[in-house]
Amino acid sequence: MLPLLTVTLLVICGSALCSCTEAALLSMPILKVRQLAQSSNRPATKALLAIRERINRPIATLVIFNNLFNILGSIVIGSLAASVLNSALLGVFSGVLTFLIIIFGEILPKTIGERNAESISLFIAIPLTWLTTLFTPAVWLLEKVTSPFVGSGTRPTTNEAEIQLLTSIGREEGVIEDDEAEMIRRVFALNDATAGRLMTPRVAITYLEGELTLEESKPEIVESQHNRLLVIGDTIDDVLGIVLRHELLAALIEGKGDRTVATFVRRASFVPTSLRADRLLRSFQSSREHLSVVVDEYGGVAGVVTLEDVLEVITGEIVDETDYIIDMQEVARRRRARILNENPSLLD
Repeated sequence: MLPLLTVTLLVICGSALCSCTEAALLSMPILKVRQLAQSSNRPATKALLAIRERINRPIATLVIFNNLFNILGSIVIGSLAASVLNSALLGVFSGVLTFLIIIFGEILPKTIGERNAESISLFIAIPLTWLTTLFTPAVWLLEKVTSPFVGSGTRPTTNEAEIQLLTSIGREEGVIEDDEAEMIRRVFALNDATAGRLMTPRVAITYLEGELTLEESKPEIVESQHNRLLVIGDTIDDVLGIVLRHELLAALIEGKGDRTVATFVRRASFVPTSLRADRLLRSFQSSREHLSVVVDEYGGVAGVVTLEDVLEVITGEIVDETDYIIDMQEVARRRRARILNENPSLLD
């Protein structure tokens, strides 16, 4: 009787160990494991990261051991039970054994593994690495058999929806401040916003004619609230470049009012209306410019977009003491509506 109880206990404990380890490893998010590996130089964290990055091999090793305990153990237990128990007690013993394996070999160990995933995973990481290396031939064979069904492509660790969900959970739990969560949400909006959506439309653009002198353009220069002004030729679609308002004001103070606006022109950069805000931001950073001319599919000027327009996607509306008009796009819509009301023929 003692050998039967010993083997039964060994099978249940072995099955429980495999189930607990499997549940713990699968409950450890890869991002959490990478964070542990970066913050600690312990060999266990490095081993756990290697396991988690290629989880199929350790899991295959655990499956091999679990089946050895369950299948071979059941065979040994059955032979021992047949020699010790009569047919009536053998049926009862089989039912009790099945119940014990389900409860103590599967459900409880997996629950414990899931609830104590980090400590158990770190404890078992190095021994499991050794076992996986030892069983490399068997694991390699299992990989070849299962690869046609599971594929070999790698899946992304996370995605935008998951990050935003984690941000919301962090805000609800007080880990992330409300303003931080809002800024994270706005960062993802950069991919959805385009230059055409952020720009100040052409009907609201402040521009100067390049052929005019500074003295002739003085009212527009002085009254403008913009630091950078568009300079045009014959029409607004003929963009000569941009000028800096403070340079024009300095020239007026120095008595250079007879010079034309075109002599102060700097090169203007042009972007399509479809350009995404994140790429537009990188363009501003690389070119060290703060304003770009937005052109439509026909090459005409659709508007202008500034670095501030892009940053406002992340931070919200930026207003300083000189901004008496906050939403230039709303002004442009009203101006366009007024023009169309006064000239209905433009709708044709």
